[in-house]
Amino acid sequence: MSVAEIGIIGGSGLYDMPGLEDVEETVIETPFGDPSDHYVTGTLEGRRVAFLARHGRGHSITPTELNFRANIYGFKRLGVRYIFSASAVGSLRKKHAPMDFVLPDQFIDRTRQRVSTFFGNGIVAHIGFADPLCSSLADLVQRAAQELEFPIKRGGTYVCMEGPAFSTRAESHLYRSWGAELIGMTNLQEAKLSREAEICYVTIAMVTDYDCWHEEEEDVTVEMLIGYLQSNAENAKRLIRRAVRDLPEDQTCSCHSALHNAIITSAGAIPEKTRRDLDPIIGKYLD
Repeated sequence: MSVAEIGIIGGSGLYDMPGLEDVEETVIETPFGDPSDHYVTGTLEGRRVAFLARHGRGHSITPTELNFRANIYGFKRLGVRYIFSASAVGSLRKKHAPMDFVLPDQFIDRTRQRVSTFFGNGIVAHIGFADPLCSSLADLVQRAAQELEFPIKRGGTYVCMEGPAFSTRAESHLYRSWGAELIGMTNLQEAKLSREAEICYVTIAMVTDYDCWHEEEEDVTVEMLIGYLQSNAENAKRLIRRAVRDLPEDQTCSCHSALHNAIITSAGAIPEKTRRDLDPIIGKYLD
């Protein structure tokens, strides 16, 4: 199945993608269960795109409940090679103010209840994840933001917490002491699974608040978060649309060969069901 080349994951406040033409809804069944929603496929700026609302339309799925494996597997089944992910984050630094866009380049995993790999059930693989986000896609988004004159910063560490509660004040100060710059609840698993699926992935982080460390600012609330998201959603959509337009059609990346030399299990030892389930991801290495 090759329906779309580019995937867009819309986070809190970004539940659709204006400008899509020839729109269809596509239902994907996966060995890992149901994705968050139907994939909305269509043409955007002349490119075939698949959009997925991360938390479902109506925002009914918590970060812990998200079926990250099904979401990324569905994109792989559709033929996606690049994913632009937009999400709300808290800022752990004064330099990242609400309404700013940030392109982080590192993660710290503070989640405890999530599956972050496609592997297991008779197959072992260890991907390289030292640089967890695609620098080529980040370059593209940064240029697009600069052309649109949107405030954007490059680099920094994103702490991925379990949620759904926001941080305690002690946690917020701890993360700052580690040198982290942003905090969110969703992007690490998406990045890791995208790398295993050999899909380029970039996080477009939309700052909504200062978490709870900043003594001169209000502690984060849902009302505050929604207010900034609504204000910035249109900018996020314009930014993604420009990035889709500017993505070279012949772009290649090391992300697309992340599994090369990563699978340790011999082909003959992999159970048949596991081979079938993971065929869109590992098939080319077993033929």
